[in-house]
Amino acid sequence: MPPQNTTNRLRPQTISQDIDSFHGLQTVINYNTTRADASSANLQEAYQAMLISQQTETEKLALYRAAADAARLAEWEFHNAVLAMKEVVRGQYGSDSDQAQAVGLKKKSDRKRPSRKKTVAIAS
Repeated sequence: MPPQNTTNRLRPQTISQDIDSFHGLQTVINYNTTRADASSANLQEAYQAMLISQQTETEKLALYRAAADAARLAEWEFHNAVLAMKEVVRGQYGSDSDQAQAVGLKKKSDRKRPSRKKTVAIAS
């Protein structure tokens, strides 16, 4: 048997088949083994541990999504507040002021005027 790569999650189909096999084993009356890892008690404990871990993961994932949404909204609120501040600075001090440059706006006088590109005649 090749070594198992436990860094990857099992496919949901595999988990579903394992659960079906476990439930099928519960109908077997005379199941008895000397392998501790294949005993009915160990299977029951592993199944319960998996269910608890999956429930914990789902709860934490929901909390993570809620926190991510809150952070995203806070970022947008901050961004919109900064945009409003820049408009106020531009309105109060003018678009060619040092104050406008201090808040990250480009001075109007520093902008390059658009110019026509000269066409180069190709000599043939």
